Amino acid sequence: ALRLAYLRSGGHDPAILDQLLHLQLEATVLETGTAGLRRGRRMGTPAVPAEPPGTATPGLDAALLAVELENRRLEEELLALKVRRERRADAGSQAAQRHTEELARLQAEVGMLRCHAEQRRPWLHAPVLPRPIAPPLPP
Repeated sequence: ALRLAYLRSGGHDPAILDQLLHLQLEATVLETGTAGLRRGRRMGTPAVPAEPPGTATPGLDAALLAVELENRRLEEELLALKVRRERRADAGSQAAQRHTEELARLQAEVGMLRCHAEQRRPWLHAPVLPRPIAPPLPP
């Protein structure tokens, strides 16, 4: 939980991550050792762990735990990216919808203004021909 909280808050220092991983491994070893002791006592057998501490493969356990933790971190990062992408898509579609509505409103307003201007100035649409400069020539 500590490592995940550190990663979520933006932590990325390799030394601290290594230290947190080491602490988690120690806690796991202690928990499994304590669980083994409890199980042994309940069953009526001596309180001895299933495997002596030196015979297990600590490198393999550590590597497996590290891979599992990295998978969890990547899953959380992937989920965060998906959430951000959905938020951006929602924001983009909402902005596009607002722009479309504004454009339609402005186009309607321009159309109304054109109509209004045509009704007030009918002389603008009558064709205006220039006056003849000289009298027409005889045939």
